Amino acid sequence: MEIQLHPLDWVVIAVYSVGIVAVGLYVARRVKQTSDYFLGRRGFNVWLIIGQAFGVGTHAEMPVSLAGAVYQSGYSAIWYQWKNLFITPFYWILGPMFRRVGRTTIGEVYEDRYGNFMGGVYTIFALAFFTFSMGAMLKGAGKLVSAASGGTVSPNTVVLVMTVTFLLYSFVGGLVAAAYTDFVQSFFIIALSFLLIPLGLSRVGGFSGIRETLDPAMLSMVTPGDVGVFTILMLTINGLVGIVAQPHMLAAIGTGKDERSCRIGMAYGNFVKRFCTVGWALVGLIVVVMLADTGGVLADREDAFGFATKELLFPGAVGLMIACVLAANMSTCSAFTVDGGALFTQNFYRRYLAPDKSDRHYLMVGRFSGVTVTTLGVVFGLLFEIVLEAFLFTETMAAFMGISMFGAISWRRANRYGAFASLVTSSLLFFYLTYEEYGVLLRWEAANFGYSLLLGFVSLAVVSWLTPPESKERLDPFYKRLNTHKQLDEETGEEVVVDEPGHDLLVAHLFDLELSKGLGRFYRRFRVDINGLVFAFGVVVIIIALGRGILLLP
Repeated sequence: MEIQLHPLDWVVIAVYSVGIVAVGLYVARRVKQTSDYFLGRRGFNVWLIIGQAFGVGTHAEMPVSLAGAVYQSGYSAIWYQWKNLFITPFYWILGPMFRRVGRTTIGEVYEDRYGNFMGGVYTIFALAFFTFSMGAMLKGAGKLVSAASGGTVSPNTVVLVMTVTFLLYSFVGGLVAAAYTDFVQSFFIIALSFLLIPLGLSRVGGFSGIRETLDPAMLSMVTPGDVGVFTILMLTINGLVGIVAQPHMLAAIGTGKDERSCRIGMAYGNFVKRFCTVGWALVGLIVVVMLADTGGVLADREDAFGFATKELLFPGAVGLMIACVLAANMSTCSAFTVDGGALFTQNFYRRYLAPDKSDRHYLMVGRFSGVTVTTLGVVFGLLFEIVLEAFLFTETMAAFMGISMFGAISWRRANRYGAFASLVTSSLLFFYLTYEEYGVLLRWEAANFGYSLLLGFVSLAVVSWLTPPESKERLDPFYKRLNTHKQLDEETGEEVVVDEPGHDLLVAHLFDLELSKGLGRFYRRFRVDINGLVFAFGVVVIIIALGRGILLLP
């Protein structure tokens, strides 16, 4: 869908680009050492964590692909993005875990728990995750913006301009700049989600016009045939197991100034995304009605978002929409740049190449290694279409890596041999089943994933029991940190222990729940986890009711 940009659109895009760089460089002044650059000294408030969780987890291809799916399959296709709705409450109990481990990267967590070999395995996975994910996101955004400009700007040019923009503030300001720019860009992402809706509803006669035009089956929330209940269950498990091993989560979530910030940020930052999903789905319905009035048909379902932009927006608003697309991707890529630099510096360079350098030296290495990881992502994005399949590979591998991460947190008997076996067996079975059924390696299928994940957990348990346990000297410090509630004292800038009942973590005590001692004791021990879970599941019900009820409006 070609959209010729008005000069006013270019002004809006330029103002956005200059403004976001200015915000990043302004807050970068406080970055003096590696703890600032990689972690923001774990001093971010709840709003910054919400912005990071929402911004890092939301990419420009999401509204485009969902609007297209709804255009083709009906409103029930909302479950393509709502597949993780039911795991979002569990983010409430996972958030504090990322803070309590007390490390800069999840690679260091693996080293603490399983030793250097598994730390190295994780580092390889994580660097591949950052490289391929950034390549896919940059390439996707480049194509969108190129189409929005009527082809006057090539996708590769867009990729390069985006990269230079977020590298300007990421290189100087690290996670501090990424967090503050994510917060600002989250408003642009929300605008991306809802900018088209009022204009579209006005065009089609409101929600009553949608109901009168479309077959009731198009407005049903029952899942389409290819996204049934079993598939949603497997996707839910995939998301829950994989989220703990995704390499950016520690910096995005574990950098709150207290555990309340981490809990609220992780859970409710993602609930904002689930809410925005309703807006993306409505765009798809509006396009169906608009085309029904003219008898037109889209050649590609994913043209739906571009069609709505072309038909509904006015000069200046198109530029704002493009700025929103840029925001949705740069918020993620800036965080990946910093996290990739942290991973290389802490888990490879500092450990194996230069163990006794100054903090200033490691800060500079972190900056340049982050740029290097980003450059690799750009190369993949510019040269290889296969990067999209590689992105699928890293998402699947995150779940298989997550088996050992859950074992590390929840089961003291888990060891390095079981951790490695769980990764190898689950991966090999998944790729074998996929190749046997489809003739390709990189295709996600619910049953194949379920069998592979089950084998991974069984391998972790069996191999860990049959091999020597990790030493007490390794395990005791790890679990002491995991069971210690700390927060930042803003006056002194130091971490202080908080001695309050009810803050034990369910995820760290799955094999130590002591239910035999009574439900009262159980509740007192895990009060914060339990209360938050119950409330968050109430939010899930509200969001589903909102998604259904909004179609009943006039």
